[in-house]
Amino acid sequence: MAQQIVNGVFMGSIYALFALGYTLVFGVLHQLNLAHQAVFMLGAVGGWVVSVTFGMPLWVGVVTALVTGAALGLLIERIAFAPLRARPDNHFAGLISSIALGIILVALALGTFGPDTERFPREAFPRIGFQIAGASITVLQVAILAVAIAMMVGLTWMVNRTRLGRALRAVAENERAARILGIDVERVTMGTYMLSSALGATAGILFALAFNTIRVEMGLAIELKGLAVIIVGGLGSLPGAMVGGLILGLSEVATIAWIGSGWRDAVAFALLFAILLLRPQGLFGAPQVREV
Repeated sequence: MAQQIVNGVFMGSIYALFALGYTLVFGVLHQLNLAHQAVFMLGAVGGWVVSVTFGMPLWVGVVTALVTGAALGLLIERIAFAPLRARPDNHFAGLISSIALGIILVALALGTFGPDTERFPREAFPRIGFQIAGASITVLQVAILAVAIAMMVGLTWMVNRTRLGRALRAVAENERAARILGIDVERVTMGTYMLSSALGATAGILFALAFNTIRVEMGLAIELKGLAVIIVGGLGSLPGAMVGGLILGLSEVATIAWIGSGWRDAVAFALLFAILLLRPQGLFGAPQVREV
């Protein structure tokens, strides 16, 4: 039981870190960036290239993944969303545009790196572990959980306590009013996408280190789970993304341990569906009032 809880929390923290980027963009701009899965994959690839191909220290690879993600976020915002902002259906058009751009990025990565699975050397991250209550825990698992919690706490503090956070909330509330108040909406928008994608790329390289597997299609499987996490946690809620990720991770691991791996996704998503039936706005979301 203790080992399954540890595994579930570890997996859930990766889902949460990925979903934090999703929910940051949606909470501020009310847009879903479905190229996020490509950022997740390219962050892992960028870190691997720097660490393995060029022989740099692992921390340089992690920083490279973060910078790669921020650059991709700017690219996605400028190409997939900014040109469509004047359209009356800009949210839906941006959604489709981001899917197309994500497919292009994955295809470019496939053409450049090929379909083979790549791995970090075993010595890239020390496989040091310890025992607590009969459960084996590695330093890497602790590090991933700590990063996810730190990101959630840091983002929540930034949004609620800083000048940038006030600008973000003003844009989320009313973009036109924010412009009148002198807020540089374009800069806030670009910064939001860059920060969101930096989180996604960080999640990608941590996932690659945890499972020592890097594939071009690695982001596709986690994309739907990231969407499920932010919906269950409450759209736009950063703590909700963290809790939703942990719920999904724990339910998956419990299903594998006691029912079978073939039922993993069915049981996990059935549980999330049940939560939404009981609380449609998500665990931490506020009920929405429809204007008529």
